[in-house]
Amino acid sequence: MTTQASAVSSSLGVHPCSAIAFDETRSLNAATARANECLKTKTAQERVAWALDKLPAVHILSSSFGAQAAVCLHLLTQQQSDIPVVFLDTGYLFPETYQFTDQLQRRLKLNLRVFRPARSPAWQEARNGQRWSRGLDGIESYNRENKVEPMQRALGELGVGTWFSGIRRVQSSGRQQRSFVERRGDVWKIHPILDWTDRDVHQYLKEFDLPYHPLWEKGYVSIGDVHTTRSIHEVEDREQTRFFGLKRECGIHDIGTLSKES
Repeated sequence: MTTQASAVSSSLGVHPCSAIAFDETRSLNAATARANECLKTKTAQERVAWALDKLPAVHILSSSFGAQAAVCLHLLTQQQSDIPVVFLDTGYLFPETYQFTDQLQRRLKLNLRVFRPARSPAWQEARNGQRWSRGLDGIESYNRENKVEPMQRALGELGVGTWFSGIRRVQSSGRQQRSFVERRGDVWKIHPILDWTDRDVHQYLKEFDLPYHPLWEKGYVSIGDVHTTRSIHEVEDREQTRFFGLKRECGIHDIGTLSKES
């Protein structure tokens, strides 16, 4: 069994000899499956504590500073105050998002790490026009340059071993099959509030007097770039609030996915 698979299994009280150890991939998959089974019954705080203690550094949290971002920012910084918070600045975010980021950085004293695309928005538009207006292919090309590549660069430059994310199953149909802990290439990915409902989020924000994004009250339930975000009042269902309903995800949460992974 590999060192990482053994560490995960041992942390759950599973002796390495009792786990499947046919090869590296199956060992990791067996350890990951056991971890997910255990984490189902844990609180979000316990999931964070387990990952910080048992999974490899460097630990980071990614945040879009979206509608309910304050939950995970508070949850993680209560246990590791200086955890790097990776923020992808496309240059096309709402003014309110930048203001919200500043507000939470001051309040929570965040160790904010901002990553941007290699080309500025003006340069991109001069060469490629407004790709987001050219259907699914244009949106995916835009997302690769402005979101996926900067996130990949962040993982590499920071030497990330474990990546925390605040995605939740109720947010979209594509997230319903996600797990609490996943392997993404060489990185462990942790979703501590994956099973939370909107009510759970609201109660946590209320308990700790944390704010929603300023646009939440205007019906923005999922907030990204200005040009591909719509309020719930402008569309027929929640799936259409991003990318004109052509897709839901920008691609960063699939970084490191391999066909052999479970």
